[in-house]
Amino acid sequence: MPPGGVAVCGRCGAVLYRNNPGNAERTLALTLAAALLFAISNAFPIVGIESQGNRNASTLFGAVLSLWNDRMMLVAGLVFITTMLIPALELGVMIFLLATPRPRPAVLRLVLAIRPWAMLEVFMLGVLVSVQKLSHLATIVPGVALWSFGALMLLFAALTATFNVNDLWRAMPPAPAHVDR
Repeated sequence: MPPGGVAVCGRCGAVLYRNNPGNAERTLALTLAAALLFAISNAFPIVGIESQGNRNASTLFGAVLSLWNDRMMLVAGLVFITTMLIPALELGVMIFLLATPRPRPAVLRLVLAIRPWAMLEVFMLGVLVSVQKLSHLATIVPGVALWSFGALMLLFAALTATFNVNDLWRAMPPAPAHVDR
């Protein structure tokens, strides 16, 4: 298919494939921006709560530790895995995959396998519901991490839209020929 070409369904007209030159570079730029936002999201407080002159703010890892210390190990583990570990792993593997000239099939399979486990959208929904429920009890101050998590969600959506698995499969080295003896 020529650069810029589009394959459409002859029956319904839906776009089946779009050949976008420079797509890997665009995806790499989005991934690097997402990695920066992910670092900011984990370094700064998500929300602060002010009540009766006391102010308390926590980072995401601080919230995980608090859940762990309150004997909610399963919830703490799920929050850590789905909002910190898997997104960090996905971003790191994506950067490696897009920055290497000849990506490896196992690395691409890893990205495709872990992608459904990144639950930033679910986390953000939970945070927003919690903020709404707590707003009548205390003053809620959104932190830098809350805003960067929101932007990170948008970047992950853009990554999903621009990530073209077919281009990466074509860039893979050919499999070695199998010789029967």
